[in-house]
Amino acid sequence: MYTLGIDIGSTSSKTVIMAEDGELAAHVVVPLGTGTVGPQMALEEIFAETGLRREEMAYTVATGYGRLSCELADTQISELSCHAMGIHYLLPEVRTIIDIGGQDAKVMRLSADGALEAFQMNDKCAAGTGRFMDVMARVLNVDIQELGDYSEKSKQPAGISNTCTVFAESEVISQLSNGVALEDIIAGIHNSVAKRVAGMALRLGKPGRTAMSGGVALNSGVVHAMERELGVPILVDPLCQSAGAIGAACLALDKLRKEKK
Repeated sequence: MYTLGIDIGSTSSKTVIMAEDGELAAHVVVPLGTGTVGPQMALEEIFAETGLRREEMAYTVATGYGRLSCELADTQISELSCHAMGIHYLLPEVRTIIDIGGQDAKVMRLSADGALEAFQMNDKCAAGTGRFMDVMARVLNVDIQELGDYSEKSKQPAGISNTCTVFAESEVISQLSNGVALEDIIAGIHNSVAKRVAGMALRLGKPGRTAMSGGVALNSGVVHAMERELGVPILVDPLCQSAGAIGAACLALDKLRKEKK
């Protein structure tokens, strides 16, 4: 028996197949999100990798920004619940999760069993989201995967005073014109994102053991800036980008186990 978790984000699609004993059979990340061929590609790749078929999935849960567009799912569950469960699966000691997605940013507080106790969310503005990072990378003509490496070289991070994406873009262009080093601008951008998201986190109280989930967690510059803002170390699991899909597969397995009882 297997369960399937599908996380359809705004910029990427993730799939996870979980065995009956809770072990991960496979995981796939495709850098194309909702409204593209990304979800279908992620499904095709994971079935090809495992040799399994769609019909062998006992239960499927979809999550993420595009979850409602996933017709093959048995049910859809919010990314809040799925990221909470996914990080609990990967890092059971964690009590605070920071998830910077493509269209929103979320901070979650968990109980000891991985249940969502409280959260803060920014889904009204691009500031502090992956979209903000994408825009800044394009303005700087830097591959978004290289932003973390650049910021680690910074000696004097630039001050990015605007949190609005439109005004921050103008501010970055102005700093480039004034000869500010690229790595200092990028470090300043990371600090700006960290300040915005840390403010959300602190509304939930002092963070407990903290982890980041989602693709932005792979950016070391953002992670280190968040650590400085919050004053706590931040854990990043190698499978952080698939945390939502892992949580979806876990919740699918939980449902099957309850039905058996």
